[in-house]
Amino acid sequence: MAATAGPRNLITDVRGILVGQAEDRDAISGTTVVLAESPAVASVDVRGGAPGSRETELLGPGTLIDRVDAIVLSGGSAFGLDAAAGVMDWLLEAGRGFAVGAAMVPIVPAAILFDLAFPGRAMWTGEPPYRGLGRQAVAAAGENFVLGNAGAGLGATAGRLKGGIGSASLALAGGAVVGAIVAVNSWGAVVRPDCGRLWAADLALAGEIDRQPATPDAALDPEDFSQCGSAAPGANTTIAVVATDAALDKGGCRRLAIMAQDGLARAIRPGHTPFDGDTVFALATGTGAAIEPAALTRLGSAAADCLARAVMRAILAAEPLAGVPNWRQAWGRPV
Repeated sequence: MAATAGPRNLITDVRGILVGQAEDRDAISGTTVVLAESPAVASVDVRGGAPGSRETELLGPGTLIDRVDAIVLSGGSAFGLDAAAGVMDWLLEAGRGFAVGAAMVPIVPAAILFDLAFPGRAMWTGEPPYRGLGRQAVAAAGENFVLGNAGAGLGATAGRLKGGIGSASLALAGGAVVGAIVAVNSWGAVVRPDCGRLWAADLALAGEIDRQPATPDAALDPEDFSQCGSAAPGANTTIAVVATDAALDKGGCRRLAIMAQDGLARAIRPGHTPFDGDTVFALATGTGAAIEPAALTRLGSAAADCLARAVMRAILAAEPLAGVPNWRQAWGRPV
């Protein structure tokens, strides 16, 4: 039996995973929270040259903590890291966290993207909005959520196109489920520059994405960067979470995150540039014996494909905003 998307085709098809989002429409920025209903095993892989993150060192090998309560993806550049504090506030009120004596410390790693230069945005006055956005997003966490211009993807761009939030899932023949959520704000292009075909279109499941342009007969110029962003160091980043209901230890989650990064490379070219801070977190909600390396290999391959599909779905769900075109507008497809 072939693998298929889960019932929602979202990361929330993984048991124990919920997602909440909140936006500041004036600032054209927002926050996305991936909430584990029970603490989940976690790790991370960082590939871009300009990352912005919180608590990623905690997820490395040999460190004390192996489970997290939530992961935050946020706009706002370094200001956006404060969204994790809002999520911690909410979790503490819910009685969740890592016990240190009589104290409880919620574990909430985070990664951010740069959206401060998005056209037409209004810079806030006084306290940045992100702590409040974090609280709003986690309080709204559920199984269904909006793709495109939402959460951390509200002020995102993908090369010359409007970026956004995307998600996808895959139910494997062996019974495991893997899912991905991504905020696409890449310097690299998500489309072929000669025709607008999504780079990862061949990975789409039947009926999942819009009909794509045919690939031209002429060879592609490998140095055609015309659909990439402007060369501004630190002004981009694609940040993501992959999750599974399989039982993985911290090392297994690390390998899942590493393999999932290939999904970004399949969907965005070039990827992991000096201008991006590409970061992928991995979560495992399953219990029981850890899976064997061969099963982890299949799971990691599925996670990479799932993340590439999530990128595609983000681009097709995004709407034009403040003069930044979406895929349909730029490539002549009906809106």
